[in-house]
Amino acid sequence: MVNHTRVTEFLILGFPEFPDLQLPFFFLFSLLYLMAMLGNLLVICIVCADRHLHIPMYFFLTNLSVLDICSLTSIVPKMLTILLANDCNISFAGCFLQMYCYSICVCIEFAILTSMSYDRYIAICNPLHYLNIMNKRACAVLAAASWVVGLLDPLPHHIVISQFPFCDSNVINHFFCEIAAVVKLSCSDTSIMEMMNYILGLFAALIPFLLTLTSYVFIISTILKIRSSKGKSKAFSTCSSHLTVILMAYGTMIEVYIHPGSMDTAEPNKLPIAMYIVTLPLLNPLIYSLRSRELKVALKKALVKTH
Repeated sequence: MVNHTRVTEFLILGFPEFPDLQLPFFFLFSLLYLMAMLGNLLVICIVCADRHLHIPMYFFLTNLSVLDICSLTSIVPKMLTILLANDCNISFAGCFLQMYCYSICVCIEFAILTSMSYDRYIAICNPLHYLNIMNKRACAVLAAASWVVGLLDPLPHHIVISQFPFCDSNVINHFFCEIAAVVKLSCSDTSIMEMMNYILGLFAALIPFLLTLTSYVFIISTILKIRSSKGKSKAFSTCSSHLTVILMAYGTMIEVYIHPGSMDTAEPNKLPIAMYIVTLPLLNPLIYSLRSRELKVALKKALVKTH
């Protein structure tokens, strides 16, 4: 038997490999954080205030904005305190709460994006019955299912990790309590965690991705059957924003988290992960605002009223 000191708190390293860039990183991530928060809050306020935007696409977009705010709030404030004040301490419970909050935000976001792809599928492939199929009840069921699945999917994984013994080393080589970085600190066999990580990734990302891909196969097939180029362009424009967000979200997530050996990497890709966490919530409202005529009109109305 080997004596170990029970870990009651963790130390998050942040970005020690860039000692001269701590302050620039602080200002950069602070700016991106504020812009992302304001952008998503603006989308929520505009959609709630304008009754013309009370349609399925903007209902799901509001859910997406709420998730982006929650995701940012769970990670970025602590990261900024590490960069500015070198406050690296986080309690054992606080670490697992942060890890779980971020995981459920990611899972729910992929589920919401899948619901949005189904909405676009009905709008393009079955437009005559769109209002009957995508009614308020259907939208509420899809959103509720997304939240429930997202809340429950990571739960077993995080419960198992929390029961692992953490001893001796309590230094997390990351800028937040990321699953792989925390698991490495356990003084027991963690091989099962790698398998569970892939299972979690399967349910959280790959299954929604396959469902989204199926929707877009039918969408593209329907668009190609449209004879006029104007009709094709109009049909494609209705799903271009969502498709752009889908490609960015899944592309970055697969590259950073789900590639083979992601659990075994000695040095995690901190900067790509940080940019993924901060910039994607910023780009979501920006992409939809630039490509959505209805949202731009509603924003102009709101600005006129304020003046």
